[in-house]
Amino acid sequence: MSSFKRKVPSKQVALPPGTRASSSSPSTILTSSGIPSLDDILGGGLPLSCSLVVLAPDNHSAYGELVQKYFVAQGIACGQTVCILHDDAVTFAAECMWMPNSSSNTRTPTPPADEEDEAARNEENIKIAWRYEQMKKFQTTVVPNNLSTDDFCNTFDLTSRIPLSVIDDARNDKRLLLLNLNEGCDVASSMMGVIRRIQHVLAATSSTEVVRLCIPSLGSLEWVGQSPKDILHFLHSLRRLLRQYPHACACVSLPPHLCTDSWGGMGWVQKVGWVTDAAISLEGFGADPSLVALFPSHHGLLQIHKLPTPHTILSASDKYSTLRGLSSSAGASVGSGENNLAFKCMRKRLIFETMHLDLEGGVTERRTAPSANAISLDAGIAHAHGVLRVVDEGPSRSLATVEVELEQTTTEIRGSLSESPGMSQSAAKNATTPSKLKKPKKKVAFHSDKPDLYDF
Repeated sequence: MSSFKRKVPSKQVALPPGTRASSSSPSTILTSSGIPSLDDILGGGLPLSCSLVVLAPDNHSAYGELVQKYFVAQGIACGQTVCILHDDAVTFAAECMWMPNSSSNTRTPTPPADEEDEAARNEENIKIAWRYEQMKKFQTTVVPNNLSTDDFCNTFDLTSRIPLSVIDDARNDKRLLLLNLNEGCDVASSMMGVIRRIQHVLAATSSTEVVRLCIPSLGSLEWVGQSPKDILHFLHSLRRLLRQYPHACACVSLPPHLCTDSWGGMGWVQKVGWVTDAAISLEGFGADPSLVALFPSHHGLLQIHKLPTPHTILSASDKYSTLRGLSSSAGASVGSGENNLAFKCMRKRLIFETMHLDLEGGVTERRTAPSANAISLDAGIAHAHGVLRVVDEGPSRSLATVEVELEQTTTEIRGSLSESPGMSQSAAKNATTPSKLKKPKKKVAFHSDKPDLYDF
């Protein structure tokens, strides 16, 4: 009998609320960003002890701030500790979205009909050929698991706002910490001063509680020290703090003018990825109308600069991400290279998906070609409504000439008029009745200039 015994833990360790173990490494604990499709890109979620930097170089939008509001709302919904560092932290927290079925939420006025749900129902009712019914439907993004019993990732509605009572309860329970940059002296708003305040907050929390750090618009005018060197030093110091306190994670965004190499010099965005654990860019189409016309179903491109790799060499996203197309769950796209990713902000949610072309022709007008049966049917209708003119050459002749005009084609028909003269007059009266004008063929145009109202 062999003396070998498998070493197994005697008791399963309970995970904090709103977290789960990573599929690639059991020692890595993941927490959700609030967006299921972004969690898929990150490899299942944002690992604890890691930082995420969101770059949004478009000056006409605020997609980076929107991602951070998802991050804050998810932390409050699952009972985690959320710390916001902003010049107006109270207003920032009050503008976060909330769950649509909450009884105490404040809802913005919306149309009574739900276009997204109606479109989904219509898509389900479409009848297709029986041989294709069992095939998997084409999907461009991941579907959130609403039947899951845990609170890892909640479903939020952009038309709903977080109730003030929820914010007050979170502040009273010390689960929502609002740190304003303009409080105190100038030292408090400097880069290293904020690092010391963050260290004080992390040291005061328990190691069993998950802490989310939200830092919007790092390096804006409210911060003291806006040089590229100061920002890189701050991000590297924040990364060191997260390694020291592994029960915390951070989400940082930069102002639009700091998200390009034109401000920090050549390789600036790459340097930001080096000093953080994960970095992505949301490049909106607002500044380029040609891209809006070329991709009407998307609002911007998603570019990945770095992905988190805690306790591993290879990122878990390469193995488990469905949208990137490198994992075995991606199906037919395996081996064809990484997918191009895009995002779109609809009326109720923000989603990331694989970039795909629209219908043939895009937003231009497209004429439908009639079938052969339709052509023959139109010819028969035109023959029935032809113009008849009776020409009587005089009483001495018993023959009359009838001219039939069919679409600029005239045909003479001679026949015997053996009937009475009264019958000939009635026939001539009916024949001289003006024909109906032929209606022009209808044109079918596909316009999708407002993709934010629909979910394809």
